[in-house]
Amino acid sequence: MAKSLYATLKALPGKRETLRDLLTKLAGDVRAEPGCERFMVYTLASDPDMFHVEETYRNDAAFEAHMATEHGRVFNQTITPVVEGGGSKVVFLDTVI
Repeated sequence: MAKSLYATLKALPGKRETLRDLLTKLAGDVRAEPGCERFMVYTLASDPDMFHVEETYRNDAAFEAHMATEHGRVFNQTITPVVEGGGSKVVFLDTVI
């Protein structure tokens, strides 16, 4: 069964472009993972400093492999001084239909 989630990140003042660039690079790396089915990055229309990332992986094993990647570790370390709270807020989803 697919593993889906979304993450939100709020750029600190003056850090929007930095976060956008980091997410753009991460998207390329994650989309190249064999178990990645979807990785989309958005900003809120009403607040361009708020980023919303939707992710789906083939299954739990693919998600675990994603969590173990070097590019993910580097991204999470790099965003610490760029986003509110030092990281993303993650919500896991269950498919309804």
